[in-house]
Amino acid sequence: MPQKIVCEVCGEVLYKGVDLKPPEEVIQQFGGNCPKCGKKLNFNAEKVEIKGNKK
Repeated sequence: MPQKIVCEVCGEVLYKGVDLKPPEEVIQQFGGNCPKCGKKLNFNAEKVEIKGNKK
């Protein structure tokens, strides 16, 4: 199942792929800020949304 990490402010896709990446790694990759809107990125486990594939 693919993983997608998006900015909660502007919806910019920060990571999309089949390989699971830790959110902290993606945040570090962008220097801690969204490349589109500049929002400071952080990982909040309470806001994780898991969606299954529609069959």
